[in-house]
Amino acid sequence: MAEPEPGIAAAAGLLRARGLEGPFACAIVTGTGLGGLARNLEAPVSVPYAQIPGFPEPGVSGHGGRLHAGRLAGRRVLVFEGRAHAYETGDASVMRVPLGVARALGAGTLLLTNASGSLMPEVGPGAIVALSDHINLSGLNPLVGETSDARFVPMVGAYDPELRAHLHAAAAEAGIPLRAGIYAWFSGPSFETPAEVRMAGRLGADLVGMSTVPEVILARFYGLRVAALSVVTNLGAGIGDGDPHHAETKAAAARAGDDLARLVTAFVGRLSASAS
Repeated sequence: MAEPEPGIAAAAGLLRARGLEGPFACAIVTGTGLGGLARNLEAPVSVPYAQIPGFPEPGVSGHGGRLHAGRLAGRRVLVFEGRAHAYETGDASVMRVPLGVARALGAGTLLLTNASGSLMPEVGPGAIVALSDHINLSGLNPLVGETSDARFVPMVGAYDPELRAHLHAAAAEAGIPLRAGIYAWFSGPSFETPAEVRMAGRLGADLVGMSTVPEVILARFYGLRVAALSVVTNLGAGIGDGDPHHAETKAAAARAGDDLARLVTAFVGRLSASAS
């Protein structure tokens, strides 16, 4: 792996001094209302984002803004409790330093979680979906401005097939139904219109949301293997009685939190023990 960028090296150095030394079997980013996963860590060490140089402070309720290191299912993991979104400042690369830090600290695998709207009438609030691909409808890309040839990131297999198989095996082990689906990224922060939801469905999307895609692109840029889970919090606008709002998103994500935590724990337990 190439030497980390100066900003990433500075943040990683501070975290090592605070006891967040790698390697880690997995780094996990939690989405809206899903930060409770950090409570399941054994022997956690936590640092607020505000104390880490280059880290954003999430400005959305439901995103805690802390980095945790600890053990989950016997494996050492990093948990990013909350993310910053492109819609907060217009910067699609807002999670570049955190994801670069995950790689610099020795994580090779990234598990992303998010809350989404379902375009599948039969898949309603509380369902969990493993992402198999995405469609970027935002017009944004976190690598705009990068000058090295590394910016030309290949995206075939971005959602790692082996990790997706681990997710489905973990779901079966935990007794949790798990669908597969394609996620369409809208920039937000306003929710999608019914016409936009119909368009996304015709393009092949199963879910819509306002995050995750720039993180997948950045993770592949840094050489991380990626898997992603989406908790359905509502039906997309115009589907059934779908008329999403943020309070509904947070409440539905919180209700699904226990199932998600069990699934993530089972998934982490299937990863290599070399970083334990």
